[in-house]
Amino acid sequence: MTRTFSSLTAVFLISLVQLSAAQAPMKWKIHDLNRPLPPIVDPGTASTQDAPGHAPSDAVVLFDGKDLSRWVDGDGKPARWKVENGYMEVVAKTGNISTRDSFGDCQLHVEFAEPSPGKGESQERGNSGVFLMSTYEIQVLDSYENKTYADGQASAVYGQYPPQVNAARPPAQWQTYDIIFHRPHFKDGKVTQPARVTVLHNGVLVQDNVELTGPTAHGERPPYKAGPDKMPLQLQDHGNPVRYRNIWIRELQEGQ
Repeated sequence: MTRTFSSLTAVFLISLVQLSAAQAPMKWKIHDLNRPLPPIVDPGTASTQDAPGHAPSDAVVLFDGKDLSRWVDGDGKPARWKVENGYMEVVAKTGNISTRDSFGDCQLHVEFAEPSPGKGESQERGNSGVFLMSTYEIQVLDSYENKTYADGQASAVYGQYPPQVNAARPPAQWQTYDIIFHRPHFKDGKVTQPARVTVLHNGVLVQDNVELTGPTAHGERPPYKAGPDKMPLQLQDHGNPVRYRNIWIRELQEGQ
């Protein structure tokens, strides 16, 4: 009995030590009035089907419906997608477009509308994509009454994680992606902290802080390769006239 009690006590004490070690030390006392307050941010306004909303005051607006001055094509030349009536539209065979600026950890807001009437089936229906760091794709697809493979439908981490639910709206209706992305970390050429992403599709949580296995790709799951801490955001030309509007991004500090 004594030995059992001692063993249980030792396990309990070890657990307490491990728990204490896992908890980050607090720099500030509880309710410390000297603790710096968060900066004030105007949160902006939500979009409606008729009009895009306004981005938070600390966001970088990547597309405001007027021009593609913040975007380039694959050769670094001005993007050639169509801009009219407050949206941009994919022009087939002009290629993917990328932001001029690079980003790592971020909060990203993207609105898109699928072609109407819907044409094609599976991956040939309203296909496009949002590539974080030009590498990690959140699939854009017309998934309203359109069957395809689970890890390739709208809001999937392409080829890795299906969305938890299908929250797609019908073609022509504006849809939203709100994405929280944390970049991968590398040391000596090896990944030490995989990328993670959270996605809300039309306000519904569909990806809950999932850990990416590496870059996304069609038909394979390639391993991580060390790269820059920041890279451009990219939108995909898959040949379908998908429309985008009201794209903004907030850069996040490490640890947020």
